[in-house]
Amino acid sequence: MISSVNESCCFAAGVLGNLFAFVLFASPFPTFRRIIRNGSTEHFSGLPYIYSLLNCLICLWYGLPFIRPGIILVATVNSVGACFHLVYISLYITYADNKKKLKMSALLITVLGIFAAIAVISLECFSSSARQIFVGYLTVASLISMFASPLFIINLVIRTKSVEFMPFYLSLATFLMSFSFFMYGFLERDAFIYVPNGIGTLLGIAQLVIYVYYSRQSRKDVRTPLLVSHQ
Repeated sequence: MISSVNESCCFAAGVLGNLFAFVLFASPFPTFRRIIRNGSTEHFSGLPYIYSLLNCLICLWYGLPFIRPGIILVATVNSVGACFHLVYISLYITYADNKKKLKMSALLITVLGIFAAIAVISLECFSSSARQIFVGYLTVASLISMFASPLFIINLVIRTKSVEFMPFYLSLATFLMSFSFFMYGFLERDAFIYVPNGIGTLLGIAQLVIYVYYSRQSRKDVRTPLLVSHQ
C-alpha cells in the first residue's frame, strides 16, 4: 500500500514537472515570433538556446532506461526540450546575419559533438553501474549551471530595482518545475535528480521573493506624490 502511494506521488510529481517544463520551453515563442516577423535576430542572443540544448541532451541521456532505469519522465521532458531548442536554434540560424549564422552553426555542431562523445564514452568505457554515476554527475553539473543562470537576472533586478527583466509567471514556472522534479528525485531516491533540483527550488524561491519585494517598491515609487513647495 505504501509502495503504491509512493509510486503514485512520484508519477504525479514527474508529470507536473513535465507540464511546468513545457511552459518554460514555450516561453521563447514571442521572441521567435518577433524574429520571424522582422526577418532578423536583431540584438537577441542564441547562446541560451545552445546551453539549454546541451542540458536537455545530457539529462535525456541520463533518463534513458539503459543508463538509469525507472525515470522515463526525465527522458520525456528532456526529449521535448531538445526538440524545442533544436527548432529555436534552426530559426535563429535561418534569420541571423552571416557572422551569427557561422557562430551558431559552429556551436550547434560542437554541442552535438560533445553529446556524441559523452554517449560513446559512457557506453564504451563504463560498466552499467559506473555509467549511471558518470552520466549522473554530468547531469548534476549541467542542471546546476542552468539553474545558476537566473542569478544574472536577480543581480540585474537588484541593480535596477526593476522587475521588468524577470517575468513573474516565468519565475513561478521555474520554481514549480524545480520543486516537482525535486520531489520526483526524492521519491525515486535519486540524488542526481533531487540535489540540483533542490538548488533550483531554492533559487526559484529567491526569484519570487525578490520579485515581490521590488514590484512593491516600484508601486510605492509610482504612488508616492511629489512634494511641491509653495512659495
